[in-house]
Amino acid sequence: MKGIQEKKIDLYNPTDDHLSLRENVNAFAKENLDLQAKDHDDEESFNKDLFRRLGAELGIFGVTVPQEDGGMGLDPVASVIIHEEFSAYDPGFTLSYLAHEVLFVNNFYHSGNPSQRAKYMPKVLSGEWIGGMGMTEPGAGTDVLGMATVATRKGDKFVLNGRKQFITNGIVGQVFLVYAKTSKDSRRTTSFIVESSYPGFSFGKKEEKMGMRSSPTTQLIFENMEVPAENLIGAEDGALTHMMRNLEIERVTLAAQSLGIAKRCIDVMCEYSILHREAFDKKLIEFGQIQRLLAESYADYQAARALVYDVASKIHPENRNSLGAASAKLVSTQMAERVSRNAIQVLGGYGYCREYPVERLHRDAILLSIGGGTNEAMQKNIAADLKKLYATSGM
Repeated sequence: MKGIQEKKIDLYNPTDDHLSLRENVNAFAKENLDLQAKDHDDEESFNKDLFRRLGAELGIFGVTVPQEDGGMGLDPVASVIIHEEFSAYDPGFTLSYLAHEVLFVNNFYHSGNPSQRAKYMPKVLSGEWIGGMGMTEPGAGTDVLGMATVATRKGDKFVLNGRKQFITNGIVGQVFLVYAKTSKDSRRTTSFIVESSYPGFSFGKKEEKMGMRSSPTTQLIFENMEVPAENLIGAEDGALTHMMRNLEIERVTLAAQSLGIAKRCIDVMCEYSILHREAFDKKLIEFGQIQRLLAESYADYQAARALVYDVASKIHPENRNSLGAASAKLVSTQMAERVSRNAIQVLGGYGYCREYPVERLHRDAILLSIGGGTNEAMQKNIAADLKKLYATSGM
């Protein structure tokens, strides 16, 4: 309307704080993550010093924690920004950030009580302690209610027995949010804050992985491990609600990792085919086959990116969006695998070698269709949500 100045809405940087965050994170990632990524992938080692700098210098722990409690006071869109920018340079390192920031800090803050927050939040927000989450087990992955870890009440303690499998930040973590049952036959779950220093706690072998090799993955083993009853999060048998709530932000940040991988692969493809590589006296971009790979990669990335940011803008601890989160993860992770594979094809022999990052990014991309609920589970969840939506609406 004439005379009224309309505010421009940017889906990807909705406020000045979001834009500033993106610029700072991008600059830090370009300067620090990119240089160390290949070596830590080759060595399958975790860059603990760099991780602690995320808190000390960048201050990006506690993105979704209110400022009055020591966090940034931002939203899932801000978390998506960080995961997208970081994953363009080192998705493995970013996965460890996700396990700490999303699986522990976000989940714990919104599920724990004030005394628990006072005890643990300062340590994880500063990066002094590294956190993680224990849900998956050797015999229970997507079927989380099939877990076998049992927590038995014993006076003012719980005694935990069992093991968790494929736990990101195992070995390097000091505190974990662990899910268990209070009886072997229960179909309900209970969650606890578990410190790695507790007697009866140990780490299993470090997994040797195809991708995400700069992020440590191990078993957590509990053998008659006593946990103070005050470390119970919420009510006994009441963990399912906050487990499922946190899965939604986990899925959009995993989707954001896919965006970062795709963005970097497109950059590499374009620079290689437009600026450098020639064949038959023409730049590679002049060939129709290469145009198809570039065009489809760019279009797929832009479509997935719009979906992820739209879904992230509608996620809140009090506002569930299971359908959106599952859709964003399904679309984005499939897209990242296609785009990274296209990048290898465009670069040919160079793409298959480790001189360029695209082969590493492709290996890293494959994990994202497995973690946080497999893509097959996303398809099942989407169908179930649509069935419920249409059955109740009468459409």
